[in-house]
Amino acid sequence: MKTATSLLIAFAVAVCPAQKRLVLIDQDGSGPGGSNQMAMLVLLQSPQVEVLGITMVTGNAWRDEETLHTLRMLELTGHAHVPLAKGAVFPLVRTQEETRLREAIDGKVTWLGAWGQGAFTLAESASGSVTPVIPAKLESHEPYEIPTMPEGQPSIKAIDEDAAHFLIRQVRAHPHQVTIFAGGPLTNIALAIAIDPEFASLTQGIVLMGGSLNPQTEDPEFATHPRHEFNFWFDPEAAHIVLRAQWPRVDVATVDVSIKAPFTQKMLDEIAVHAGESPVARYIAAWSQNRYYLWDELTACAWLDRTLITKEQVVYMDVDLSHGPSYGDTLTWSEKLKPATGVRLVHAQVDLDLPRFQKMFVELMIRRAEGAEMH
Repeated sequence: MKTATSLLIAFAVAVCPAQKRLVLIDQDGSGPGGSNQMAMLVLLQSPQVEVLGITMVTGNAWRDEETLHTLRMLELTGHAHVPLAKGAVFPLVRTQEETRLREAIDGKVTWLGAWGQGAFTLAESASGSVTPVIPAKLESHEPYEIPTMPEGQPSIKAIDEDAAHFLIRQVRAHPHQVTIFAGGPLTNIALAIAIDPEFASLTQGIVLMGGSLNPQTEDPEFATHPRHEFNFWFDPEAAHIVLRAQWPRVDVATVDVSIKAPFTQKMLDEIAVHAGESPVARYIAAWSQNRYYLWDELTACAWLDRTLITKEQVVYMDVDLSHGPSYGDTLTWSEKLKPATGVRLVHAQVDLDLPRFQKMFVELMIRRAEGAEMH
């Protein structure tokens, strides 16, 4: 016979909804559409998650441009209540000028992000696989210049607080409850760690898109330089600080797994069909026209459901800080070979259940969240 206490517990479980998982999103929000915006939408759309806020960092584009694209995305998709804080404009040490000079000695870098954006020409096969071609350079612009916003200017604004202090405040307000989702260079998070040494240990962990081990690909960005990955490369010192911090857990979506997750025309068509009923589907149908890898989207979905990852390597990970050809490359060691310098273990993802991931992503993008309004 059940006791009165057990009955009360059972009743409480039945009537109280499951507590939402708390997350802070740190992202380089280039746009409109594209991987950065769709990754944020994965977490914004999930009924399991409460997004405490978004912080912007320069990466694929400059911070101020990214901020406006992200604010407009929040408006158009019914998530305008989520606070957004602006973060770092420049990496901690690496500079655009140094990088330009090093290219003359070490060779060209395929993707420079805000420092000289490129556009990948992609060929999609009948099977849905994607073959990238070296990008043609497009005109870059100054850090605080805002190009034309094809999706329109946002009416909402970023909060006054800077990203690092906003991250710290939220984690301190919810100790041991918040996961940090990092989809871009790690400058903001490194600054938060520098300001508050307990920041990392007070979270539930960090989930980041970054690093590269041994991707099997003909993609020119990685085929001849398999340890190169943009987020680590753009701010190596920040990645070094973050990887050595006292996180309870570190999950890393590497290039190895990301290039196995393309955004296909079939997926876009499945989303676009719901444009009339879902503001998110409408946004993606209008602005996510380029077919490429779902880098950050997979990172987000794998945090929601770890069983999407079918293979990982638990390794010690760091970043090369020598200012030579390998500056910013991913470094890894086994237990026996690790250096005695404070490197820490990470869960490096290398393979996935692609059909389940694609299904989950499409379902989240067509979901109409409660209270969302069409614009």
